[in-house]
Amino acid sequence: MKTEHLFQHEAMKTTFSLRLLESNAQLVRDAALAAIAQIDAIENSLSRYIEGSDVSQINHMKTGESLFVSETCYECLLLSLEASEQSGGLFDVTIGKRIEHQKNNQAGSNPPLEGKLQIDPDRPAIHCIQAGREIDLGGIGKGFALDQIQTLLKDWNIPSALLSAGASTQLTYGENVWPITLEHAGKRSHIELQNTALSASGTEIQGSHILSPRDESATYTYPRIWALNKSAAFADAYSTAALLMNADELRSLKDHTQIITPEDLQPSARPPNSEHSA
Repeated sequence: MKTEHLFQHEAMKTTFSLRLLESNAQLVRDAALAAIAQIDAIENSLSRYIEGSDVSQINHMKTGESLFVSETCYECLLLSLEASEQSGGLFDVTIGKRIEHQKNNQAGSNPPLEGKLQIDPDRPAIHCIQAGREIDLGGIGKGFALDQIQTLLKDWNIPSALLSAGASTQLTYGENVWPITLEHAGKRSHIELQNTALSASGTEIQGSHILSPRDESATYTYPRIWALNKSAAFADAYSTAALLMNADELRSLKDHTQIITPEDLQPSARPPNSEHSA
């Protein structure tokens, strides 16, 4: 009989939780330690706040410069570009200056969106066409990390797991079905996750922290929204973009991912029947 083992690790300004199903306790421990090491390696590549990281170096590039980056950073940036294209540009990892301005409650209007970065299509390199843009992978990095550790755990022959980056993004694989409760404003829905990812974005915890690359005064159609996708990276990115979308744009996004809004939840006075929530 397989036993659930829980491991937790602080990284990327959240708590990663690994719920692994396996009877061999030593195998699970070794696999979890390898996964935690990989999370740290990913953070050291993708964090804009770690000096010397790939993203930190990109953000200090001058016009005309090129920079070779790790395969980890390169893959995440390619996924970010795809998510941007599928979301009509609403998912944009190059508005880091605006994100930093908002996070730090800096005075004055948002910094203008100027400059241009280019991802090399043939090799892991970034070209600074014009200085001014800064990368912030906060809207996709945690989901990307979950996808990467899923691959690692499968290589370690861990048959099933629920992997979480805080309460915002969760990824499941294997034969086990994991019950998840979605809650908002006195309404909830109970769903089951199997071999899929779920990501939530909303205003309850961090306020209006998701910025639109199009309109500084953009408002949110919904205060909370969820995206389901096979990829945790895309679920993460699409839930971020979906919060900025109007009804027509949301319908278009549903061609690429499943979206759940508060309108899809049901009023309920009874407590949730799942220990996992989003």
